[in-house]
Order: sequence, then C-alpha cells, then structure tokens
Amino acid sequence: MSVVTEEEVYKAISTVIDPEVGFNLVEMGLIYDVTVLKNGHVSVKMTLSTRGCPLHQMMIQWVEEAVLRETESEFCAVEIVWEPAWNVTMADESVKEALAKTGIGAS
Repeated sequence: MSVVTEEEVYKAISTVIDPEVGFNLVEMGLIYDVTVLKNGHVSVKMTLSTRGCPLHQMMIQWVEEAVLRETESEFCAVEIVWEPAWNVTMADESVKEALAKTGIGAS
C-alpha cells in the first residue's frame, strides 16, 4: 500500500456535497482535522452546520466512503465534534459570497 497523504484525503472529502447548501464539506469549513497514520488509516474530525442535521449519520458515511473510494486507505474513522461551533465565517470566500447572496451569513 502506498502512503496516503492529507492532501489526498481532503481532495476525497471535497467530493462530498452538503445537500442543504450545495457546497462541498471542505469548502464549507466543516472539516476540522485530518490525520493519516503510518499504516494508512485515516481519522477525520468534522462538524456539521447544525446540531439537528437530519443527515448526521449519512454525512459520516459519505465521508468514510469518499476517503476509501478516492484514496488507497483501507480504514477511515470520522468523529463529529461540536467545538468550535461552525459558523459561516469558517467557509471559503466563494461559499461566503454565495451564501450572502441568499441571505445566509454575511459577505
């Protein structure tokens, strides 16, 4: 097995789109940390835009599946954390601008 890089993991996760807003999880700033262990296993710390997200379990599954599909890792564990609480200022500029046009967040 070749070594999986953090960059590959972020690229894989960027294929997962938040269905509520249509942006990927990396652009949204929802991915707080990626760790790749020496054995190639991946650990992802992420949050969700709201605690009451009805797709909580599905989002975890989508991230795990994307990492396994898009990298050579054989194992991915996703942990949802709530601190720090996500807000729109954590998103990429393009996302902030698009959300501001819809009345969500500030530009």
